[in-house]
Amino acid sequence: MSILWVLMALLLLSFVAIPFLRRRRAGIERVSPDHPDAADPATYGFVRQEDLDIRMPGPDQDLLDVLDLVQRTQDYRAAAQLLAGTEAAGELRWQRVQAFAGAAALELQQRPGGVHETPGGQWLRVWRAEQPKDAGGAAVHAEFLVQQAWRTSTPGTDDFRIIMEEARDACGQAALLAPGDPIPYVVELSVARGLAYPRAEFEQLWLKILDRAPAHMGAHLAALHYWCEKWHGSRELAYSFAEAAAARAPQGSLLAAMPLFAVFEHLPEVNLVSSFYQSEVVTKSMHGALYAVHAARSDDPMLAHVRHLLVFFLVRAERWAEAMSQLVHVDGHVGALPWTLSAEPAAEFALYRALAVAGFEANGGSPASLLN
Repeated sequence: MSILWVLMALLLLSFVAIPFLRRRRAGIERVSPDHPDAADPATYGFVRQEDLDIRMPGPDQDLLDVLDLVQRTQDYRAAAQLLAGTEAAGELRWQRVQAFAGAAALELQQRPGGVHETPGGQWLRVWRAEQPKDAGGAAVHAEFLVQQAWRTSTPGTDDFRIIMEEARDACGQAALLAPGDPIPYVVELSVARGLAYPRAEFEQLWLKILDRAPAHMGAHLAALHYWCEKWHGSRELAYSFAEAAAARAPQGSLLAAMPLFAVFEHLPEVNLVSSFYQSEVVTKSMHGALYAVHAARSDDPMLAHVRHLLVFFLVRAERWAEAMSQLVHVDGHVGALPWTLSAEPAAEFALYRALAVAGFEANGGSPASLLN
């Protein structure tokens, strides 16, 4: 009987301890919007949670208009024209390639097709068939295959390897169509991670990107994954890669924020130390990202990515006013790290936003003081 009582006590303890540890692991406790202490983000003109756009980190109305047209008409030509008019080596082209590929992949997932049904994403197949020498279409197709591999199969399986090998071939074809374009090689960075390229082979791929777009932030973020501990590197290698990128960043480049992304990729699974986000390594990385944001062009397509990650770290560090300063620039769009890792990106973003508002007001902040 005594053993039974011990087991029951342990069971009751687990009901108390497990939720506590889960909250501590997240480093943040959820507060109901109806709680009397909860602040109201709407007071600051922030977008309602249900209206947050989870597709992109920031606004790109031209892309949204073209995506709507392509998906409504299933005619790829507007997408081809938009990519053709987008700077080849720029961040915006990479984001638009990802968006078109993601849209086609999502369509296919929602409508896989059958005997009497055309599969989703048919416009991309028509694009490749009708314009086989179009570099934009080739790059979108390569990225589509990469996304399909990650969405539909498990790394290490035969299915995953087969799709990734096809993606690798598609990257090669896209590169031949536009020799100076870094995008096919940026796409291949995900292939390299999935197929576990040897380091020498990965570094050769990386040199091709540096030759074409040495300050490409999107490429650096994709390459960082390869060097992370959970893939083919280590914490030390990832930090070294990120710090080297920041050190050689030209004036106005967001590469100075790379160390913060490296820290994010290696956050501890369980963090029971409340001061972790005030630690030297985190603080130094945040200051680098804040400097990068301050020096960057206001129209830099990667600026929203850095701001979103700063919101995450600044809230956890209880730097409420600085978090609010970032929120006013990115509110409305949540298609970026860290929110996209959540099953409910809008809800996760709204939680951090509410905490930032509550902390800001608890320390004397107000809508008027934020505007000033």
